[in-house]
This record gives sequence, structure tokens and C-alpha cells, in this order.
Amino acid sequence: MFDTMTLTKLTGGLCGALLVLLLGKWAAEELYHMDSHGEAAYVIETDEGDSGAAEAEEVDFGALLASADVGKGAKVFKKCSACHKLESGANATGPYLYGVVGRPIAAADGFSYSGALSDLGGDWTAEALSGFLEKPSAYAAGTSMSFAGLKKIEDRVNVIAYLDSLDN
Repeated sequence: MFDTMTLTKLTGGLCGALLVLLLGKWAAEELYHMDSHGEAAYVIETDEGDSGAAEAEEVDFGALLASADVGKGAKVFKKCSACHKLESGANATGPYLYGVVGRPIAAADGFSYSGALSDLGGDWTAEALSGFLEKPSAYAAGTSMSFAGLKKIEDRVNVIAYLDSLDN
């Protein structure tokens, strides 16, 4: 079917096509090289001071917490339920979260905390929980909690309201 001459022609054709492609690429780069043109012909002036964009508003955490939706918090908590239980004393991969709002940090009975959380001290206030849930690795550097965090403040507030509602 194929003899030596046919294979030689096929190989030569492929090599020739590759050579044309590489030469075309080289020619295009030389023609359209952007650094060799010098200064721009015109400059677009921008007003850096008044860009018209509204600055991010500072949100009142207390007002958000007062308007939190416990039902939505229960839905968001499903992300947490893979590692945390809601029954008192029922530790899993993470400590139990029953009564966590107002509880001292790293104080769940029978759970071995990482040094990063043990060294924090204080209580799990709503503000502290929000900071931790936003990005645990940034709040307590070296924590063994591998959760990426809840970026939306509404999700964090809803989860905190849900956790706070469990123990009345």
C-alpha cells in the first residue's frame, strides 16, 4: 500500500507545512511588535479623584443580626453539618455547635482544638463568629479548620442567628 517514496513525500509535506507556519508566525511577530512603536499618539485623561463609583458602605452588624432569617441560616448551615453536630457534647470532625454563641472560644467539652484557636481566648460573640466564618484561616492563622469561609455577610449573620436560636 505505502512504499518508501510515499512516506518520504508525506514527511516532506508535513515538514514543509511546519516551516511555512513558523515563518508566517515570525513575520507576523516582526510586523506587529508593539514595543517598537514608541509613544502613544494620544493619551486619554482620567479623573482619578471622582470616579463616580460609590464607596462600599459600612454595614451595621447589629442591624443585620436583628433582621437575620433563621430559616435561611438553617439552609446555609448544611455546609457546616458535614463536620459539626448540633447536639450538646456530640463532637464530630469539628466541635459541637450547640450553644456556641456566647461560649468561650475552644471550650467544647471533649474536643481537641488546634493551638491557633486555643490561644485566641475570649468568647464566641456574634462579631467574633462572623469574622471567623468569613475566612477561618485568616481569623485564626494555623487553625485545622479547612473550610474556605462564607463570603456574604448575610449568610454569616443568618447562620449565627440560626445557631443562637437553638439554645434559646
